[in-house]
Amino acid sequence: MTPEQREGVTFETTLSSSGNNTGIPVPEQVIEQLGHGRRPPVLVTVNGYEYRSTVAVMGGRHLIGVSAAIREATGLRGGDAISVTLKVADTPREVEVPPDFAAAMEQAAPARQFFDGLSNSLRRYHVDNINAAKAPETRQRRVEKAVALFLAGKQR
Repeated sequence: MTPEQREGVTFETTLSSSGNNTGIPVPEQVIEQLGHGRRPPVLVTVNGYEYRSTVAVMGGRHLIGVSAAIREATGLRGGDAISVTLKVADTPREVEVPPDFAAAMEQAAPARQFFDGLSNSLRRYHVDNINAAKAPETRQRRVEKAVALFLAGKQR
């Protein structure tokens, strides 16, 4: 791992905005310094806020998406001048499984094996769906539904 990958690369830019899409333009030389391909997984730090993402290529430009939730947390808007630090994210993404969901899957071991084989985004989908339930009964139904889907070999 190069020093840039460990310590990160810091650069100044302007937050790009086009319609509902907001992103951080990443200069070509930063991509080269990171040395992890054209679309590296990165840990982004902007305005003291840190999140994981992947550099995308759109219209020949390297961009990192900035969601509405991140803009709200950082107070940023399209057109704002920002200082960004990127580090190569070389550890696997982890999804924290709620204890009740984990227990339900452990009772049906094939369900846990199926869940563990899902992509990070699908695991996050199920966990977020369960965590979004307001009533305990709704949460329990969602846990049961997810386990039943996994036992049937279905991702969603």
